[in-house]
Amino acid sequence: MKRPEPVQQVKHRRDTALNTLVNAVPYAGFLGIAFERHGDELTALLPYDEKLIGNPVLPALHGGVIASFLEVAAIIELSWAMLWSDLETGRLSPESMAENLPRLPKTIDFTVDYLRTGLPRDAYARARVNRSGRRYASVHVEAWQDNRARLFAQATGHFLMPQRNDG
Repeated sequence: MKRPEPVQQVKHRRDTALNTLVNAVPYAGFLGIAFERHGDELTALLPYDEKLIGNPVLPALHGGVIASFLEVAAIIELSWAMLWSDLETGRLSPESMAENLPRLPKTIDFTVDYLRTGLPRDAYARARVNRSGRRYASVHVEAWQDNRARLFAQATGHFLMPQRNDG
């Protein structure tokens, strides 16, 4: 029986792979979007920054920032779900990802529902892949700030999946 990989090694491999994936989206870096990982579950974090304010009178987060945050959360979740099994079986390593990053899904359409004002504070989002096939995927994203049950935005997106090289 093969000896299990040490837990710290597993965590390091997963975190390195996730950081490589997130760093492949430059706009995520500009906005400061980060991801917390618990197993295969991801939570996106948009830390508050003054540059994210769209209406200084309220003040409120800019609608474009909110939409971008939700779209990045959806794309990273979809990509992570796509890469997870290859990463866990060792067919893909964080090092090989850094050298030859897998192509990301492309947005077909993305609909955002603004449920309430995005306040000047940290925001969180979780995406759920509703359907993912060889060509097409559907993802739902929910965003909150102080209370997970009190969403301030949600979105549904459809994505064109990159062709896999399963050769």
